[in-house]
Amino acid sequence: MLEGIEFTNGLFFWLLLILPFLTMWYVLKHKQQNASLKVSALQAFGKQSQLWGLVKHLLFLLRLTAIGLIIVAMARPQTVDVSSKIKKTLGIDIVMAIDVSASMLAKDLKPSRLEALKTVAGKFIARRPNDRIGLVEYAGESYTRTPITSDKNIVLKSMKEIEYNTIITGGTAIGMGLATAINRIKDSKAKSKIIILLTDGVNNSGFIDPKTASELAVEYGIKTYTIGLGSNGNALAPIALNANGSFRYGLSKVEIDEELLKEIAEDTGGLYFRATDNKKLEAIYEEIDRLEKTEIEEFKYYNYEEKFRPFVLWAMGLLIFEFLIRHSILRSFV
Repeated sequence: MLEGIEFTNGLFFWLLLILPFLTMWYVLKHKQQNASLKVSALQAFGKQSQLWGLVKHLLFLLRLTAIGLIIVAMARPQTVDVSSKIKKTLGIDIVMAIDVSASMLAKDLKPSRLEALKTVAGKFIARRPNDRIGLVEYAGESYTRTPITSDKNIVLKSMKEIEYNTIITGGTAIGMGLATAINRIKDSKAKSKIIILLTDGVNNSGFIDPKTASELAVEYGIKTYTIGLGSNGNALAPIALNANGSFRYGLSKVEIDEELLKEIAEDTGGLYFRATDNKKLEAIYEEIDRLEKTEIEEFKYYNYEEKFRPFVLWAMGLLIFEFLIRHSILRSFV
């Protein structure tokens, strides 16, 4: 009966403490009203006198129960039906510009820079269910691999398929990678527009200057997070091609234009990060995930249904029954 019921005026339950005092009062009064009488035999009284005495006690119990029900009703029992409606604001559009030059095959991150990035970026994408995400690849030139879309399955599949190839001209065109990402997101109506640009080298290709691309990002209100990927010092990286077309690996100095990446991030309102190993790379994407959250508004509607009436009706019924029995059959007061 009380399942799912809340009591708005719970302080009234303190009134239940009067029930023990009423019981004590009734017991004392009953003893005072019944004088002792010594007789030689009890046959004259029979069992009928005991029955009416029991009925009187039951009537008092009914009155006590009615008082308890009235107190419960005063505590205002009610059920609450809570419904909610989620309203999503315009989310965040994100373009990930990924360096796919040959140096991304370096093995200072395990199993390679590119594979480590794909794993970490895939987790990042999966954590953004309310946002649209696109992918841009660049080396000596750039192109859009996946336009911004809310279909995470498409983006994740496309991310897994990213690999080094000889179709794109060799080199690292940071300016072109950034410019292509800007072109994919500049007309977005999203609340926030974000580019995550990752590279492991210096700008040495392309016909768009990175600073010019950065100015375009500022003009369109696009925040850019930049990530320099690679350990400090030397790394085992491709240095030449073997006769069969495979890469020959050797120690190569890690060169990242950190000043340029810092400048791009600062100018556009983003941040620069340096990932020297797998754990730091994962921590960077987790940090960006925390910094860029889609706002979601939740509206809750409460429907209150009062439940005091059954308690009042039961109490009235018990009091009426007690009154009728007392004044029709017993014709006496307890």
